[in-house]
Amino acid sequence: MKTVVHKFSFIIVLLVAISCNKKDEHSLGEFRINIATVVLEGENTYSLLLDNGKRLWPAASDVRYAPVNDQRVFVNYTTLSNEKDGYAHYVKINDIWNILTKEPIMLTPQNEDSIGYDPVKINAVWVGNDYLNIDFMFNYGGIRPHAVNLVINTLSSEATPDALDLEFRHNAYESPGTRLYEGFVCFDLKPLQRPGVDSVKLTIKVKDWDDEKTYDVVYRYNQAALQNTFAETPIPVVSSNEYY
Repeated sequence: MKTVVHKFSFIIVLLVAISCNKKDEHSLGEFRINIATVVLEGENTYSLLLDNGKRLWPAASDVRYAPVNDQRVFVNYTTLSNEKDGYAHYVKINDIWNILTKEPIMLTPQNEDSIGYDPVKINAVWVGNDYLNIDFMFNYGGIRPHAVNLVINTLSSEATPDALDLEFRHNAYESPGTRLYEGFVCFDLKPLQRPGVDSVKLTIKVKDWDDEKTYDVVYRYNQAALQNTFAETPIPVVSSNEYY
């Protein structure tokens, strides 16, 4: 049985706001944790674009970080200023973690077996800026890293009217599932933009433990997340080497 799930019913479970005390907003003892996209500004120089559209300038940092353009990250930061030089804040980077960032791929007869169809449990799925964010659970046994992909399935005879049909695929490579892990991945949606329109409906199929579920989201091109809750402070998931 297929189950249609809308993101608003569960996403609040994932996201928790950690806000600064307004009286001490720029205190070095205060911090925020957000999802952001790295914007390369020069050699080893970068800014951060939050999913709510705000831009941050790393004026100071406690960690060494080699920036890569369009890399998605969790960032722990302290604000040092209000709006300045076109940025919402100058910030001090307390810590920063790369998030697995990939592009959708086309399913073909040649790669169908390697894509896999093993089950996962979706915690949340939503669009932030030009990325699809997926928080998921999977069983892992430590044999080899699993693979996760966002797939455009042109081989299927089923099609959703007025939507782009996608699948979130997982390949466990037949390894035993001895422990439940949490993963987080971001998929670049810019290759899915269509000319002449400013948005596209995405229908994302996922094989869950019990059945196939479908998640409906709308990708609005080049727009910040409509709900600030999505862009402000997710519960951080430490990126792991258990999936790629």
